[in-house]
Amino acid sequence: MKTVITYGTFDILHIGHINLLRRARALGDRLVVGLSSDEFNHGKHKSSLLNYANRKVVLESIRWVDEVFPEHDWEQKIGDIKKYGASIFVMGHDWEGKFDFLSEFCRVQYLPRTEDISTTEIKRSLSIVGKGATDDRS
Repeated sequence: MKTVITYGTFDILHIGHINLLRRARALGDRLVVGLSSDEFNHGKHKSSLLNYANRKVVLESIRWVDEVFPEHDWEQKIGDIKKYGASIFVMGHDWEGKFDFLSEFCRVQYLPRTEDISTTEIKRSLSIVGKGATDDRS
């Protein structure tokens, strides 16, 4: 059985996330996903709308995802590759080159991002809409 491993925050799930997970799973028989914990995100100065528990339930409901585990820090990847017996490590191409050191332990593959979609852009749009919105409950 060929196991594929990937990581992310997966907040505000969108088609880009789905495409990445689908394509990653197609590379093997099993996909395991390291989901950034709330504490790890905080340490990266990154915020998410949904907490870890909510994001985990959402990811677990996706048919291409076989298992979700917490990502607590950058350094755990080698241990995770060994623990889950991963033969392929997958990330979006915006991370190209940053994880090449893992090629000593498994194949490293960067997949193209889905054009015109990102969590950052969605959050930015929500922020703009939120500033112009009025409360209709009065």
